[in-house]
Amino acid sequence: MERKRTTLFQNGLIWFGAGVSLAEIITGTYLAPLGFAKGFAAIVLGHLIGCVLLFLSGIIGGQRRKSAMETVKGSFGEKGGLFFAALNVLQLAGWTAIMIYDGSLAAQEIFSVGAWFWCLLIGLLIALWILIGFENLEKMNTVAMDGLFLLTVVLCVVIFRGGSAAGAVGEAISFGAAVELSVAMPLSWLPLISDYTREAKKPVQASAVSALVYGLVSCWMYLIGMGAAILTGESDIASILVRVGLGVAGLLIIVFSTVTTTFLDAFSAGVSSVSISAKIREKWAALAVTVIGAGAAMLFPMDDITDFLYLIGSVFAPMIAVQIADFFVLKRTDSQKDWEISRLLVWAVGFVLYRLLMRVDFVLGNTLPDMLLTAALNILVYKSTKGRNGSRTM
Repeated sequence: MERKRTTLFQNGLIWFGAGVSLAEIITGTYLAPLGFAKGFAAIVLGHLIGCVLLFLSGIIGGQRRKSAMETVKGSFGEKGGLFFAALNVLQLAGWTAIMIYDGSLAAQEIFSVGAWFWCLLIGLLIALWILIGFENLEKMNTVAMDGLFLLTVVLCVVIFRGGSAAGAVGEAISFGAAVELSVAMPLSWLPLISDYTREAKKPVQASAVSALVYGLVSCWMYLIGMGAAILTGESDIASILVRVGLGVAGLLIIVFSTVTTTFLDAFSAGVSSVSISAKIREKWAALAVTVIGAGAAMLFPMDDITDFLYLIGSVFAPMIAVQIADFFVLKRTDSQKDWEISRLLVWAVGFVLYRLLMRVDFVLGNTLPDMLLTAALNILVYKSTKGRNGSRTM
């Protein structure tokens, strides 16, 4: 049976929920040593780069009516696509665990009943979101998003009103590294935005709305984290919430922002699992990832996610670069091979290049130059072999 097509409002609502995230606020605190002016510039520039890529990625799956990992098979071959689908499930399971872990620690700081309790509660709420189903979540999400919007406005006002800088907090960071951390969050959504735009009535417009809403809200979250760290001298978001007097309101922000964001990770892990095997059911795979994530959050420390963010960038930035070049420049899709060796080699070069660029303090970060060079290499390889790669044009 054909799925019900989503509206622009529904897509915007989904990505508003993705943007209101504790992880984004926490990442924003890392930028505090730059100060307001430079930090804000890095946030805007990084999100501009990341959200343009998010928009392009959304179009690819939206116009082809395929999930993110199904579109990957079009560039890298049937089995090549399985490789990236498996990596995507792993990174989404990692995100699920990290988000539940961060949410539980922050909630525990405000209301101490045991971090395990908050991991369990957040996991159960995510499972509830999954069981209700993507198609039936609009009313619940609308209520949750309205509440989160009001609470984050309160948080923003309380933190910024009458505040004066308490001094730099945290380790020094360069402008280029701050840009890269700002690119990292929208970049982490590239391998799954098509899971939602594939269902849109108007895929191009839905991709634009998704990227715009997410970009604005994510910038806001980064700014809250950075500003709170600068004005309070604290880098721990739970301590900041307690310090500014947001007890119950802060707890609600933590719990429900964690649920609405992590739901997307778990849901897309289920969608990617179907790309690995058609016998797997999306909903049950998503529930399994939620259980694994909650269990891992109870057992393992996950306090610093910067290396994880850079690993995601090094894997998925060159992957998306190959797809963008294929779809928008070379107009080729739907590989007929199990493995597209030339494109896999291009991706491998892009992966190594990203890791090398991490050693260079470039003002625009690592992602943009890596993707431009990878896309250019993909085009050059295709032209030099005159398209004899087993794929057909659009």
